[in-house]
This record gives sequence, C-alpha cells and structure tokens, in this order.
Amino acid sequence: MSTRGGWLGVLIAFGGVAMCAPSPEVRTWLAGDSHIHSHWSPGYDRRQSPPVPLKGLDAIYSTPRNAAMAREHGLNWMVTTDHGGPNHSQLNFGQAYRELQLSRRLIPEVLQFYGMELNMPGMDHHTLIIPRVEDEAEILREIEAGFDQNEGWELPPDPTRRGAPARRRLLQHVSGLSSLPLMFANHPSRSASGVGIYGLDSPEELRQNSDLAPRVYRGMEGAPGHQAATLQPDGTPGRRGRSGRLGVRGVYRASPTRGGFDQMTAIVGGLWDSLLGEGRRFWIVATSDSHVHYADPVQQGADFWPGEYQKTYVKALPTYDDVLDGLREGRIFAVAGDLVSELDLSASAAGEQAGAGGALSVAAGTSVDVTIRFRDPEAVNAAGENPAVARVDLIVGRLHAPLADQRVDRNPTARVVERFGPGSWSRSGEVVTMTTRVSAGAHGVFLRVRGTSTTELEPAPDPPGESPWLDLWFYSNPVFIEVE
Repeated sequence: MSTRGGWLGVLIAFGGVAMCAPSPEVRTWLAGDSHIHSHWSPGYDRRQSPPVPLKGLDAIYSTPRNAAMAREHGLNWMVTTDHGGPNHSQLNFGQAYRELQLSRRLIPEVLQFYGMELNMPGMDHHTLIIPRVEDEAEILREIEAGFDQNEGWELPPDPTRRGAPARRRLLQHVSGLSSLPLMFANHPSRSASGVGIYGLDSPEELRQNSDLAPRVYRGMEGAPGHQAATLQPDGTPGRRGRSGRLGVRGVYRASPTRGGFDQMTAIVGGLWDSLLGEGRRFWIVATSDSHVHYADPVQQGADFWPGEYQKTYVKALPTYDDVLDGLREGRIFAVAGDLVSELDLSASAAGEQAGAGGALSVAAGTSVDVTIRFRDPEAVNAAGENPAVARVDLIVGRLHAPLADQRVDRNPTARVVERFGPGSWSRSGEVVTMTTRVSAGAHGVFLRVRGTSTTELEPAPDPPGESPWLDLWFYSNPVFIEVE
C-alpha cells in the first residue's frame, strides 16, 4: 500500500510553514483518478442483433473492487468510465449504475462519480463526468443513447452519429443541461504517427470543442494510463507482447510518451502551450485507464490500480460539488510515482493573488511575484521507493488573441525561464519553497510548473521496456497574468 500523498496532510500558509489540522471549510489537495474501467466495459457477441454484451471481457474488476483499491492507494475521489458500445446505455443504466450505488455505500471514503468513456463522434475516446445529482443516471443515459458514436449496431454504421456535425450536436446538448458535466480528451496522441502528426484528435478539433462548450470541454489527459505496459508480473521492466516487441508506456506505439506524458503536454511550446497562449481554460489530468492490473494472476494487463502510479490532485473540499468545481476551474496538478503530494503555484501583485486555474489582473509591465511550493512526503510509494524531486521548471508564455489558424500546435513564446534545484530552494521538513519574479509584459502571460526526479532537461521519448518508476514527473495547471 502506498503511504505517500493522503488527503489529510497539513495546511501550508503562503506566509510561511504554518502547520495546523485541516478544517472542513478549507480546501486541501485531494487525490483522484478520472478514467477507470470496470467489468461493465464489456465485449460483444456480434452474431446476434443487437449484439449481446459479454461482461468482463474488456475490463475485469467490479466497481467496488476498483474503489477499494483506489482507497488503498490514497485516492479520495474517482470516476467510473466504462466504454460505450452497442446498446451500452441500457447496460450502464440498468446494471452498472446499481453497482456504483452499492460501491458508494461500501466505500464511502472515496467520492465516486458516475461517468463513462464516450466514443466521441469523429474523435478518440473522451471521459465524461456527470455531476452528483439525483437524476445523474438519466442524464448519462440520455447522452450515451443519443450521441455515443458506437451506441448503434446496424450495418452500415449510422452516419448521423459520426463526424463533426454529430460532435457539435453533442456539445450543444451538454452545454444546455442544467447540471453541466465535464469532458476531457483521453490519450489524445495515442493515434499520432509522429510529433505533430496527429491521428484521431487534432489541434483544430480540440479548439472547436473548447469554443462550442467552454464550460464543459475543459482539457485532456496530460498523462495517459496503461503506464504498466512495460512491466512483467513481478514488477520488473522488460515485458514483451505476443510479437516479441517490448511494451511501451501508455501503449503509445508510434509516437511515444515523454516522461509518461503525452506529446501535446510534454513539449514546451507545443500544443498545450499554444492553447494556453490563447487564454483557453484547458487543463490536464493524469489517469490509470485501469482495465486489468499488470500483475493479475489470471490475465496480465497493462495497468496500475487507480492511484497506484499516477494521481490527479484537486484542491477542493471533500464534497462531490467542490471536487467537480476544482476539475472545472483548473485547481489541479498531475503527478506520477507519488513524487509530490501537494503543489501550489501562486502569482501575486498589489495584494492580489491567484493560484492554478486562476487569473491575476495587472497593469502592463507589472512585476509579479511567483511562489512555488511542493510537499515531498517522507514515505514510500507503491514501488517501495521514496523518490526525490531533482528539479522544478517554471514555464512562461505570452497571451494573445485566439489564432485564426486553428491547426497551429506551437507557441514559440513559451519557454523555461528558470530552473530550480536544491541549491535554489528552501526546505522545512517535507515542504519545499522557491520564489522568483516575472513581468506581465505588454499583453499578459501564463505560468505553469513541472518537476522531475530525473536529470533530463526536457523529457525524452520513453523507450520500449522502460520502468515507469525511474522516470517521474509532475505538472501544474496554469496561472494567467492578464493585462487590464
């Protein structure tokens, strides 16, 4: 069991290291996972019409089992995200939801959101998170039945469920709901054939979706799941598939992850920075995409348990409403290997302050004080190791108007402006702090932070057979410094 990164921790005040027990009214960093499959992600017997779902063929664990393992690995919240498929909306509504209700009663310590992995019309999979409301099951059934690309089973496939027009109808529908859900693009570069050579998810599609549903469509997996695809059942690296090829992290076969993170996130000045330069509130998360554990004694999978390797931390009260608000508003950081359990990026000027997901409004040219603070827990992670942060990078890029060419995936203004190591930060117990200043410039900037356990100045493409435990990174979400 991992002992790093529980949600009870301590409250860190920006004026110093003020230790006090957390109050129910004080937001703290809560660890979670927004992409988890259960045995309600089925296979199908397509010899019948409609196809008959075969429970446990794609993912094998029950929802209570997933929640119990999430609790064991220090998670406070999770989202059930079973695959859509032929007539899956009825299976989800009639059976999977009942099991989720049971799981909530059995494991109340973990907030368990109802959601799914939607077959997004014309794109790759997307996580859909439904607010915890009385009619949550009916809301999801309506979305899945009406818009999931694979809900139908007729041949040839129904063209009205596919492509950009169907996606626009979906996003217009969810934006009009009284209880707004959330959507994140999953493993967005898994289908890419190279750097900047995108597959099912393109820069223009991400921008179009953000424009159509700005309060619903809020980001992407910065770090995909399936990170244990390189591991043998005993946990050592070097797993080989049936073809004899070594496994790769995230199952990113053509264009590998970098430090476990998708190229859209990991390349400084890349697509994520291009989106942030337009001022888009577009966040990243890290997930397990858990289907089958890599050490399962019956069926070796490619996955860690929820929270075993990657966590998405949300600064929130321990309630469904506030965790969802934190995900929507970007009070988020993503981390692998329990490298850190808290990460605060703060920008302040003239007595005002903003943190991750927030914005600070200043006059042009204002000098802004930046504080970075993280907690490096003195505890072992699920691999039995106590990793240390070797370096923290502050990344800054200029803000500008939305681009006319929505295919752009580069922001040449985004760069690492300062690198911090043990010689340039202060430590008090588990808490590490560093400060600097940046200029708001003429048009404003965005700030974000990443850190690593490695000596790599930039995350290198992950080689086949690499142990994910030896290549740990964390990423904050941005703070926007906007010029009045």
